[in-house]
Amino acid sequence: MKLAAILRIALRAIAKNKMRASLTVLGVVIGIAAVTAMVSIGLSASQLVQGEFQNLGTNVIVVLPGNQQTQGARRALIPSLTPGDVSAIQKECNAVLAASPMVFSTGNAIFGNSNWTPKEMVGVGSDYLTVRNWQIRLGDFFTDRDISNANKVCVIGQTVVKKLFQTSNPIGESIRINKIPFEVVGVLQAKGANMVGDDQDNIILLPYTTVRKRLQRSNFNNVDIILASARSVDQMKLAQTEMEGLLSDRHRIGPGQPSDFEVQNTTEIAGVFSIITGTLTAMLAAIAGISLLVGGVGIMNIMLVSVTERTREIGIRMAVGARPGDILRQFLVESMLLSLLGGIVGVLLGISASIGLIWLINAVSAGRPWPIVVSWPAAVASLLFSAAVGIGFGYYPAWRASRLDPIDALRYE
Repeated sequence: MKLAAILRIALRAIAKNKMRASLTVLGVVIGIAAVTAMVSIGLSASQLVQGEFQNLGTNVIVVLPGNQQTQGARRALIPSLTPGDVSAIQKECNAVLAASPMVFSTGNAIFGNSNWTPKEMVGVGSDYLTVRNWQIRLGDFFTDRDISNANKVCVIGQTVVKKLFQTSNPIGESIRINKIPFEVVGVLQAKGANMVGDDQDNIILLPYTTVRKRLQRSNFNNVDIILASARSVDQMKLAQTEMEGLLSDRHRIGPGQPSDFEVQNTTEIAGVFSIITGTLTAMLAAIAGISLLVGGVGIMNIMLVSVTERTREIGIRMAVGARPGDILRQFLVESMLLSLLGGIVGVLLGISASIGLIWLINAVSAGRPWPIVVSWPAAVASLLFSAAVGIGFGYYPAWRASRLDPIDALRYE
């Protein structure tokens, strides 16, 4: 029997019992839809995390002050990082593109009758924008001379512009921070909210020396953290190793002694998050895949019922020359078509569900929008798996139909 004839007979058999066929493939539809939706949402979450780390900066490495232990007692964070460490990293670490100190502060910004408290007020170095891969929209960034002289200049984010200046040009204007006047020399390009909804444009950047001397009125020669950028992703590990060796020498950390600093590679952190999201996605997809097996059992049951109902038809086909192999192929094709039709509906439903869920998340979340990702490989794999389920669970009923005795089948009432 030709394949075209087998397909025609299978489609006719399915069309005769539309309601039963629909209920038969319901389990397959739910399983395929769940797998497609879970994988697509997992990929969306993974891209969101990766984008968040890319938004942090270009190949960023963070140096944090560490802890010390004295006579078994753990002390608080100590001022172990200095501007000299930053200069040494810039000069001696060949794999490092740029580095900047960071000193954190707080305060109110006032311009005219407008008063605003920025989310972040940070003292940084001249290479900060290079490390963060951030651009200036208006004006310029402060210079090394501004840093060395602790000049009262600042660069502000878009949110601060809207809150203090509304539509006027802020360049050259003076704002008061903790009653001290600062000239606005630049405006940052907008970055938007991060993954947890914090507004990254609600920021004021100042020379780190200015923050220490004029806002904090501190004589300490230390910085809170150091941000560095590797020259490329491939050199991240090398840059981290160079920085650890250099800082160990500068801080006189002997072999086996605890360090008073910690170097963290954001690429490794991003990789950990990717592994977590990937594992969760795989677990959810595996749980959803169980319904595929349930759907396969349903197909087997219905195909067994179909064999029983069509016993006389099978006997007639055999009497007019159909071979056992023809009967086997007929019922296998019918089972596979049922499963494949359920797979197609499931894929379409899964894609629609993933897009709808991501749209809903973006509608209620104040964080960075989730990207809409459709996992076409997962959709294709789901279709192939659904066809395999149809063949696997339909083989026994098809084999049973092909083994019927023609005479007994013709006598069946």
